[in-house]
Amino acid sequence: MNQYVISQGHCSSLGATIEKGGVNFAVYCPAAAVIELLLFKDVEDTDPTVIQLSSPIYRSVYYWHVFVKGIGAGQVYAWRVREAVGTYKQSKENVEIGKVLVDPYGKRMLFPKNYKRFQGNDEAENLSCAARSVVVDTTEYDWGIECAPKHDLTKTVIYEMHVKGFTAHESSGVDEDIRGTYRGLIEKIPHLVELGVTAVELLPVYQFDKYDALPGKFNYWGYCPMSFFAVHEAYSSDKSIMGPLDEFRDMVKALHRNGIEVILDVVYNHTSEGDANGPCYSFKGFDKRAYYIMNDRGDYYNYSGCGNTLNANNPVVRKLILDSLIFWHEEMHVDGFRFDLASILARDSNGAPLPNAPALLDIDHNVRLADAKIIAEPWDAGGLYQLGNIAGSKWREWNGQFRDDVRSFMRGDAQSIKKFVLRLIGSPDIYNEREIDPQKSINFITCHDGFTLNDLVSYSYKHNIDNGEHGRDGNDANYSANYGVEGDTDDANLLDLRLRQCKNMIALTVLSMGTPMILMGDEILRTQKGNNNAYCQDNELSWMNWNLDERQEEMLQFTKQMIRRRTIRTRVGSNRRLGNYTMLHGALRNTKIQWHGIKPFQADWSDNSHSVGIMIYWGQYSIYAYIFVNAYWEDLTVELPPLPHNAKRQWSMLVDTASKYPEDVVNIFNMPRHCAGDLLKVKARSLVIMVAPAI
Repeated sequence: MNQYVISQGHCSSLGATIEKGGVNFAVYCPAAAVIELLLFKDVEDTDPTVIQLSSPIYRSVYYWHVFVKGIGAGQVYAWRVREAVGTYKQSKENVEIGKVLVDPYGKRMLFPKNYKRFQGNDEAENLSCAARSVVVDTTEYDWGIECAPKHDLTKTVIYEMHVKGFTAHESSGVDEDIRGTYRGLIEKIPHLVELGVTAVELLPVYQFDKYDALPGKFNYWGYCPMSFFAVHEAYSSDKSIMGPLDEFRDMVKALHRNGIEVILDVVYNHTSEGDANGPCYSFKGFDKRAYYIMNDRGDYYNYSGCGNTLNANNPVVRKLILDSLIFWHEEMHVDGFRFDLASILARDSNGAPLPNAPALLDIDHNVRLADAKIIAEPWDAGGLYQLGNIAGSKWREWNGQFRDDVRSFMRGDAQSIKKFVLRLIGSPDIYNEREIDPQKSINFITCHDGFTLNDLVSYSYKHNIDNGEHGRDGNDANYSANYGVEGDTDDANLLDLRLRQCKNMIALTVLSMGTPMILMGDEILRTQKGNNNAYCQDNELSWMNWNLDERQEEMLQFTKQMIRRRTIRTRVGSNRRLGNYTMLHGALRNTKIQWHGIKPFQADWSDNSHSVGIMIYWGQYSIYAYIFVNAYWEDLTVELPPLPHNAKRQWSMLVDTASKYPEDVVNIFNMPRHCAGDLLKVKARSLVIMVAPAI
């Protein structure tokens, strides 16, 4: 067993910090009377050197710290609470005595070969089966010339994706040894560039426990963090100490060089430790009541739906969250964050909502995160719904009402027209501040949680039996439809209708005021066979299958063209330059909107209305655009509206979702022309887009 020279150390930085001559270790654990730092020779070592700390010189009120000379990067370590103080309130209930604990600030985790999610109280078993932390030097990486894209949200198109699922399927064409990894994703960046997206939103890449699932299942999504600093090792083809960190940064650098930002889906609402019946590998061992919301009996409040709830407004946890975000932004060069169940960050230590939650405002105002995009999922599993009310001005929000109201209208539901048009123009009923920008709303029809786009128009109800929860899991309110046959079909007419609806959904997501987000695989009609909660399906059901049939190719081309035309430079009429324009985008104060029905200026706002026409004029671009959405189950004949003061000008057909490729998005030089007053047949469940110069 090695002998080490130690000194007092400090707690000015938590975690393991490499300093001149050694490493400083510091951890928060106010209830400990004796705490031990365990230093392992390697990840399989079961007989570590134990540095026992009990003297006040190693303690600064709530924090324990020690400097160990002669060690550095690569040192494997863990903590263990040996005794609790007798005077600290409920001290013995707040810590776990004798457990091997990973560092809450550890930037790399290792797992022994016989790792177990649950360990008993036997000390030898703990040393054999528990995860460990590793000292790493995150400054030794060559970023080269920094080229973070820093796209404005008005020019952002987000692609929500799963790192492993993107390339795990053999059809990806990626070499077998790097499928499902950060390096594998790099190989498929050309697809993202051709698609036209400007940002990827990665499902969780913080180290998570794949065993956090029902017996026989594995957690695939990763919404079960073990650490808020360590990168998930399984997504790296390089398993060396620095391998996962460097490979992740290689991916970020490659995406940046292709003009694509990286947004991380982050989980600061709970951890993988679960409730009282869950494992203990870190936070529970150091201070349960600081890290989690609990009642006086010691029960864990479960506003996350995952067993426990992080006590986000506790000062120690607030600092942990901020330090984690700053680490990923500054040292890993991540461009932004999407916060899973962000409303939990508005709850106090008793679970009650705070009107101006410090945790949310800290993130909103932090100067070191000033240029990072921050996006909230503005609800939680406890029923706190804060769409339009997340504390702080910088926050952007997943707009769940956009998803539900657009789905409802396009399905043909009654009483849906008014909400539908509000979603198209940036949801002013939700974001009612006079000068708020439309990009407050992140618009999406589908995301990881729920049906894929293909399944949305192929299934009337969820099919989750394979998850092992007897179909009880997953959302029942899907606003989906199968249009006559549940699931797969060979009916050509039905397949055409479903494809048309998928095109409609993509077009509406891209056109509407706000920032659009598209789910991985929707551009190629990826299916999960009706499973709307595939969190434990780490298999071909969830993976991207790159073998495309004719319909999938058509959907891919349509999606590319719609994203490309979200902001385009084109010529209409007599080669007149129109400049850059974006369909419904731009602040309302710069846009004039007219509403039409099948007759000009006669919009139908009744509860039984299933169609609407929209004409927009931008003076700064001297352009008109006309969009007619027919969610009715029959064809409609529409009279085209006049162009003000431009009787001789013509409308040019840009998009018709009822047409087959390549006429669905028309080449700008071949756009069919129509005069005001012409009668245009708009096919059932389709939309058309027309443009015209104003001068």
